[in-house]
Amino acid sequence: PAAAGTYPGVIVIMEAFGLNDHIKDVANRFSQNGFLAIAPDMYTREGAPDENNMDSVIKTMFSSVPDSQAMADLDSAAQYLKGQSDSNGKAGAIGFCSGGRYTLMIGCNSTNVDACVDSAGGFIIQDEHTAQRPVSPIDMVPNLHCPLLALFGEEDPNPSPAHAERLQAELDKHGKTYEFVMYRDAGHAFFADYRPSYRAAAAQDMWHRVLGFYGKHLSSS
Repeated sequence: PAAAGTYPGVIVIMEAFGLNDHIKDVANRFSQNGFLAIAPDMYTREGAPDENNMDSVIKTMFSSVPDSQAMADLDSAAQYLKGQSDSNGKAGAIGFCSGGRYTLMIGCNSTNVDACVDSAGGFIIQDEHTAQRPVSPIDMVPNLHCPLLALFGEEDPNPSPAHAERLQAELDKHGKTYEFVMYRDAGHAFFADYRPSYRAAAAQDMWHRVLGFYGKHLSSS
């Protein structure tokens, strides 16, 4: 933010395509709304895939970045935000698609994140486990350390409405603090205004919900 003061932080976690202009724009929107925002390049070591080649995107997402590496990077980003002189001592995370998966995971793996927003995080329930992805995010829910805002679309195949319902059931089972929204007429990546999947009504409602959620959980009081 341009004005002097102390502000909460937000980690903006990219989609599988990498740190593109859309994610940078989302980070800028947060700064304009009174947040310290950071958008880490989760592919900085491996190099970004070709956005127009889904085989390249999928290979990088699944095989090149271990979950343990991603969690360490995001925990470091939270600590970095909280270490700024104009930080109010709170930091949230928001992620889209694969970044939504990371958001759920960092909320379960780091005590440095104070509120998480999962927007259409896919593969929260894994059919198989690998060295890079040894644990399904759904199985981490008992360790969720912070409030969660979970946002899904009815037309999304991954996470499907059934996966979203399973997440909600696990959150209830373990007594977690959360808000849950299932949007009609919306599918995967409904917030991505540069893609055909964009749905303006759902995206605008989501943005207002996110600002309200962070206002509740990331304020100094």
